[in-house]
Amino acid sequence: MTVRHHVSSLAAVVIFTTVASTLLAQRGAPASVSPAPGDVTARIAAAAQAVLATLDATGKAKVQFPFDGAQTTRWSNLPTGIFERQGLRLGDLTPAQKTAVMNLLAVALSRDGYQKVIDIMRGDEVLRTTGGGRGGGGRGGRGGGPTFGEGEYYLAFLGAPSPTARWMLQFGGHHLAINLTIAGSQATMAPSLPAAQPASYTFEGRTVRPLGRENDKAFGLINALDANQRKQAILPFTVSDLVLGPGQDGRRIQPEGIRASALSAAQQAMLLNIVHEWTGIANDAFAEPRLAEIKSRLADTYFAWSGPTINGSAAYFRIQGPTLVIEYAPQGSVDHIHTIYRDPTNDYGAQLARN
Repeated sequence: MTVRHHVSSLAAVVIFTTVASTLLAQRGAPASVSPAPGDVTARIAAAAQAVLATLDATGKAKVQFPFDGAQTTRWSNLPTGIFERQGLRLGDLTPAQKTAVMNLLAVALSRDGYQKVIDIMRGDEVLRTTGGGRGGGGRGGRGGGPTFGEGEYYLAFLGAPSPTARWMLQFGGHHLAINLTIAGSQATMAPSLPAAQPASYTFEGRTVRPLGRENDKAFGLINALDANQRKQAILPFTVSDLVLGPGQDGRRIQPEGIRASALSAAQQAMLLNIVHEWTGIANDAFAEPRLAEIKSRLADTYFAWSGPTINGSAAYFRIQGPTLVIEYAPQGSVDHIHTIYRDPTNDYGAQLARN
């Protein structure tokens, strides 16, 4: 049974006044024409500089960190009050400052990726307004207990935003961690953590499922396998949480499940379509070459499953290749989902640092 939650249209309009304008900002070129990565990097750097231009000295000190400092790995899926984030907090910003931040995200992410971020944040606002946590408008986490809401998301720059030099854009809060490392025409969004609670809610009369496509596409693939393929894919033990989640940087696990070389061409296409839900969060200029790289090594990529195979059930799955780990892990319920996206060869731009 799908758990439904509601968020009022009025509250959402007040909270996300910049959504329409930021989505329009992504429509500068025809859908069939992908801008060059270097051009996109320059636009992201300019949007980041526009954020800085709205801040006073105190705000700039909050948002700016060294590239190789402790802030690099300071991210989590946990809410304020349980995990202490550093950076520029959305709930502390003026409308103009928040508009600049949301415009930056719209430029840095794909259209679908930006919408996914908005949907995750709206879900956290649902938790706040339905009693899941204390108010997100004021300073949270004081006096004990977690604090939810769209105000509890933080922005940080690691290194100075630049069209050529290395730097990182960090944005996250409860159930969201975006770590986008950029170096000229190259970029990686590993590791990043898109999650959802509630996994389904109602907004302006429509059902929103921030990770719905991920779920449905994976169930589609497991049910497209024949009996022998399922025997290879389904693990003989239960996996109930992320193996390579927050705090597991550098850990390695052996590939499990069915190898993509044992899949038909149609099944391989389905697998890549699932992968795109994570790689495609980044701007298309970075997402397209990343997916092509994964496709080039698809034969060595594995698909593993733990749990029921009927859609609507809580089931874990993992996609793992030489440069890829994706995990999808329900937290004891179909209404609370954690996921992780990693590149064991390039988390935090490790390869970019060598170039």
